[in-house]
Amino acid sequence: MGKSKIGNIVFALIGVLLCFILWQYYYHRFEYKHGAFFWFLPIIPLLAIHFVWRQNQQIAKVNLPSFNFIAKENLFSKGFFRTSLHGFKWIALTLLIIALARPQSKDSYRNVSTEGIDIIIALDVSASMLAKDFTPNRLESAKDVAMDFISKRTNDRIGLVVYEGEAFTQCPITTDHRVLNSMLKEINTGLLEGGTAIGMGLATSVNRLRESDAKSKVIILLTDGVNNRGEIDPITSAELAKEFGVKVYTIGVGSRGKALSPVSIYPNGQYKYEYIDVKIDELTLEKIAFQTGGKYYRATSEAALREIYDNIDKLEKTEIKVTEYAQRNEEFAPFILAALALLCIEIILKSTWFRSIP
Repeated sequence: MGKSKIGNIVFALIGVLLCFILWQYYYHRFEYKHGAFFWFLPIIPLLAIHFVWRQNQQIAKVNLPSFNFIAKENLFSKGFFRTSLHGFKWIALTLLIIALARPQSKDSYRNVSTEGIDIIIALDVSASMLAKDFTPNRLESAKDVAMDFISKRTNDRIGLVVYEGEAFTQCPITTDHRVLNSMLKEINTGLLEGGTAIGMGLATSVNRLRESDAKSKVIILLTDGVNNRGEIDPITSAELAKEFGVKVYTIGVGSRGKALSPVSIYPNGQYKYEYIDVKIDELTLEKIAFQTGGKYYRATSEAALREIYDNIDKLEKTEIKVTEYAQRNEEFAPFILAALALLCIEIILKSTWFRSIP
């Protein structure tokens, strides 16, 4: 096979490949109103085959006793580049087919409006929360599960109240969940007066939501004991919650039977642990939930606690309204202009640099 034939074949393959790459690149960048025009693309490889066949048929053969006086043919000679002018037509044809398919870009944006829920997590941090029936203890498990719950409520304002024998607001309701989680991690026992003041924890939480204008106001109250301290009893606090339209979900945390729990403190500050009966005032927690339209749950393990939070997450869904707007823009003009430019370049080069002399 002569070098001219090889050159024609190489050029045809390069030209078809360039057309294919061009089509693939733009095919995935736009949407097309008349995509059926892409069925005309197989014309291009057919034109390439016809071009190679015709060029090879036109190569003249001369039998001479010697070729020494003829300059050796260069594969990438001026003649080769003259044939490359056909590639301008093929690429122009590819661009015209893309233009006929009506490429369109889409400018879209979303208008999102939310009706969030204001939530207070009221967490018991009394010494009994260090019991080891959860891993590593009830308090750490409760903190981990609460942080997972917070991460799912991206559109809600959430606050944190902690209580032992008294209660205080660890974090006001906020949408900055990074700060909230940071403050949640810092919680530990022994920061307040000892005991379990469920009523005070609930009352403090209600006070935080009292002036909220949210469509829905929720308290998740978690404890592992019985109310034994505080100036306000739990039922009175529940009445306050109902008055201000606050729904309370109560969670009793602790295994059934006995659990390894702290019973005293050594002089070095470490807790002494013994197996003692788990006592949770489930009746009072049920009354609080019923009175405010919430629900009572019992968590005997971390897995159960996660399931409870997941259930609350499903029950208290934030309403999100999304309105989508889209505007389509016609993009065929640049392809037509590019095709015309290539055809003009092909005509100019053919008439000047690559002009054939009769």
